Amino acid sequence: MTEDELLLREAEKIAHAVGRMFPGLCEVVLHDLRDPAHAVRAIEGGLSGRAVGDPATELGLARIADPEFPDVLQNYPNRFPDGRPAKSTSIGIRNAAGEYVAALCLNLDVSLLGPAARALTRLAGTDEPAPLAESLRARTADELRALVEDYATERGHTPRSLPPSGKKDLVRSLKARGFLELKNAVPALTDLLGISRASVYNYLR
Repeated sequence: MTEDELLLREAEKIAHAVGRMFPGLCEVVLHDLRDPAHAVRAIEGGLSGRAVGDPATELGLARIADPEFPDVLQNYPNRFPDGRPAKSTSIGIRNAAGEYVAALCLNLDVSLLGPAARALTRLAGTDEPAPLAESLRARTADELRALVEDYATERGHTPRSLPPSGKKDLVRSLKARGFLELKNAVPALTDLLGISRASVYNYLR
């Protein structure tokens, strides 16, 4: 078996395997560029209506004519014969001499994806924001401690070395985010920040 034929045989396996992963959505075509009049060597998906033995496309002919043609054309817009939009990728396969002997082409039917994307956009859409910020996850004491330490680190301090203005800002921020509703949150803050309970409540006034 010649090298060219071996390349085509191996590429044919890829064409069928990839096409069968996306039935009804992606057409995969293997072109034998040695025989442009009957270039379609294998086809999986059949979205374009072509069959084995059909001629090469314009792109295939351009690749045959130009050794400098790009090895890969990725995600270019295309269209099936019935007008459906497609997204295509064409991969040239060269032999040891650097000659194009085949092209593996993937044609994705995006006509179904457009409406789905619009539906998902509408589904994910929201109205006006709530009058206050809401988090749907439960707060924990470990998270409270991590927030305090992160706040201090970002300002070049330890929690206890923060200036009073920084501690006040931090306590108010934690209150606004619901962390002071945690059981034993205030005692935890007094320990982390090195302040009294009275100071915590003064910061909140």
